[in-house]
Order: sequence, then C-alpha cells, then structure tokens
Amino acid sequence: ESDTASEISFQFNRHKKTPSTGSHSSDMASVSSVSGSVLSVYSGDFGSVDAQGTVEFALDYDEKNREFQVHVSQCKDLAVVDEKKGRSDPYVKTYLLPDKARMGKRKTSVKKRTVNPIYNEVLRYKIEKMVLLIQKLNLSVWHNDPLGRNSFLGEIEIDLASWDWSNRNLNWYPLKPRSLSAVNGVDHRGVMSLSIKYVPPGSLGKWPKNPPSGEVHIWVKDVKDLLQLRPSGVDSFVKCYVLPDTSKKSYQKTRVIKRDTNPVFNHTIVYDGFHTEDLKDACVELTVWDHEKLTNHFLGGIRLGLGTGLSYGISVDWMDSTQEEVAFWQEMMLAANEWIEGLLPLRSL
Repeated sequence: ESDTASEISFQFNRHKKTPSTGSHSSDMASVSSVSGSVLSVYSGDFGSVDAQGTVEFALDYDEKNREFQVHVSQCKDLAVVDEKKGRSDPYVKTYLLPDKARMGKRKTSVKKRTVNPIYNEVLRYKIEKMVLLIQKLNLSVWHNDPLGRNSFLGEIEIDLASWDWSNRNLNWYPLKPRSLSAVNGVDHRGVMSLSIKYVPPGSLGKWPKNPPSGEVHIWVKDVKDLLQLRPSGVDSFVKCYVLPDTSKKSYQKTRVIKRDTNPVFNHTIVYDGFHTEDLKDACVELTVWDHEKLTNHFLGGIRLGLGTGLSYGISVDWMDSTQEEVAFWQEMMLAANEWIEGLLPLRSL
C-alpha cells in the first residue's frame, strides 16, 4: 500500500528499551524542555487597543534590480498603548502573503513616544514580478514593547495582482482591525489526504505480546493545491514529529516530489513506544515544506491531537488542533486497529 515505510521507537517514559531491528530508540524530551517545532511568524498580539489612524506609503517595482519596494512614509493618529504615560512606540512591519515565512518580514525602525511617527524608509523584497503578482501585501503597525509583548495597532492588506503599478505616489490608507484570517491563520494552503491507525499493546497476539508497546501508524497519501511559490512549481516533502519530542530521533520525512502542486507521497510512518494514555498528551505534527538548495520554506501543516493546550500537565502552544483535527484523532482512539481516513486542510502553525 505504500512505497516507503519508516519506523521509529518513541518512548514516553524514562525507562531504557532495547530497540527492535530497523527502528531507533528515542527518549521523551523532559517536560522542562517541551517546545513546539514550528513558530508563528506573527509577533504576539498582547494589546487590547482598537485600531485607528492612517498610514502613508507607496509601492514600486524596480525592473532592473528585480526588487519590490515599499516606501513607508509616516503614520498619523495611532492608538495610545500606554495610557498612563500617554505613549506608543510604533513601527511598521510587512509580509508577502500567503506565505509569510518564505519571503520573511520587513520592518522599519521604532519611533518612540509618538502617535504620529515619521519613517521615510524603504522595505525591499528581491522577487520576480510574475511571482509578486500572485501575492498580497500585508502592512501592519505595532507598538514595540521592551519585553516583546508587542501590541497590534492596525493593518492594511493589498492584492498586488490588481495594483496600479503606474501609481508611485505616496497615499494615505486607513488602518483596519486585525483580519479574521490573520487572527485564526485561515488561509488556503492545500489539503492533505491521510490515514492513521492506533495498535494497542498486545492486541495482535497473546504471547509474546504483539506488539510489545502501542503503535501509531501514519499513512501520508497525497496533498492537493499547494502554494506555488515560483513559476517552476513546488518541490515538496512532508516532515513528521510526535510532540513534545522534537529531537532528531523523532523526526521523519518523506521523499521530495518535484515540480508538482498536487504531490503523491504514499509514505507510511510507524511510531512505537506508545501507551494508550499517551494519546491524550501527544500530538502528531505533519508539516509540508518547499525544498530549495539553501533553505526549506514552510507551506502548511496539521496537528493531530486533542487540542487541550496541555501536554502532561504543561501548558504548550502546539496543542492547538482544530475541531476537524481533534475529531480525526478521537476517531482513531475509539477504533483500535482500524485505518481512519481523513482529508484535512493545511494551515499556518
């Protein structure tokens, strides 16, 4: 049923176990060092201020240098974050959507103690024009906090496909509240077809116990409608972790499928070392990446778990499964030794 099979032993306790042939022993990371394997590209939005004010900027594309330029001039009448001191320390940040991670963020300097900051700075992206035209520009204004608890002050989003590129003038735009898609990470990144199965300890034989510990089988079938980040297409592969273990021993991946936005992987991964109670605290993270020589770019992912926000009593940000992902995981837990099929949308993590 699959052209590639991977198996890895996954230990949730601290006891040593002799690995079986063809598998690798992997101890659970200590709960003190639990961490997610993919971080959000958005700064933490801890502010409770309402978006207000305007921002002045201009857009241009330098054909000679193949460079997209955002000329950030100034802002007016921004919200006051620290009401006691009557101050905001604003800066402007930009992303190219839908893939914020690929092109990265650009940001201006921070202007302190003002709601009318003047920047006169140019934010630059090296990008082909034809690729740029399938992007959206997200420009947002933030208050800079020394402790990193930055506050959102407003944003504007521009569809670059319909932009008038003859307009190189500075223009004023009203800042809007955070869009629902940005808050929830709801943007279309493709759909993954997969099946999962849980095999409880000893469920396949009485003596000797077969298997000696529980197993989670993950069959990654295919992905449809991936983001096409360049004209030649996408060279994609899937990474897999069982969180909270983010060690190299826990890491598994498929082969790379080249120049295809609808790749077929047909790859099965088996994690053993599971006890049934571990299913409440573990989370299978599957992420899809675009492979390039220098670096890989995040395309989207899913997290299969109960989405409780807790793992072994510790609060973790990666235990954030959507309702669809939770239902898929619960169905697997209730139907031992049965393949559960699913079609789940990829999302930002």
